[in-house]
Amino acid sequence: MNNISTFYVKNNQILDKKIRITGEDVNHIKGALRHKVGDELTICSESGERYSAKIAEMTNDQIILNITEHVDFSTEPDVNITLVQGLPKSDKMDFIVQKATELGVSNVMPVITDRVIVKIDESNEKKKVDRWNKIVFEASKQSGRTKVPTVENIVNLENIIEKLSKYDIVIVPYECEKENTIKAILTNIHTNVKDVAVVIGPEGGFSVSDIDVLKRLDNIKLVSLGKRILRTETAGIATIAMLLYEYDL
Repeated sequence: MNNISTFYVKNNQILDKKIRITGEDVNHIKGALRHKVGDELTICSESGERYSAKIAEMTNDQIILNITEHVDFSTEPDVNITLVQGLPKSDKMDFIVQKATELGVSNVMPVITDRVIVKIDESNEKKKVDRWNKIVFEASKQSGRTKVPTVENIVNLENIIEKLSKYDIVIVPYECEKENTIKAILTNIHTNVKDVAVVIGPEGGFSVSDIDVLKRLDNIKLVSLGKRILRTETAGIATIAMLLYEYDL
């Protein structure tokens, strides 16, 4: 890894070979990092483009950079992975979204399943989702991601079945599955798979009715992760790592 600082901007902050940085990043660049005019930064856009750029102008509320190079390099996996995570207790979701981001997921869908015991209302849902997206943003910077994943709003499992039907494959680790192992499934999947969803239950796992809902999908694969039962904060990370080993490394 190089020592050049990386920052993320919206597409509309890039215009005519110039990049405009605003908000909290201005103080971070000027204060904590002590950058000056002429210093080089790495800039990633929301569409996944990466640029080398030099600071041309600094004011109290914005920094203007001149693009010096469009870098043909991406740290994103060859397969798009969505983590569908049954809401866990306490702050376990913080850990899950951080590590999933480091591994390379495209986005995270927090879901309510039968055995979710976390109480969510409109007032604290937005705070939780905003917090998770901030964690994702920081993890993206730390791990050198080209694109920043998104944590979506919390939904009921029943309400995302249509969305899941559009993936090439939906992998569901399930402790009651005795025949299909994750190894066998990954070995037999054709190589042109591009969009994969990994669906993880909360503490207590999936109920029979949860599985019945998921079985409406033609693209579902129920799998065993092995002889031991993994915690909810471990199962998704383990499955994502196995997927990336098979399709990306």
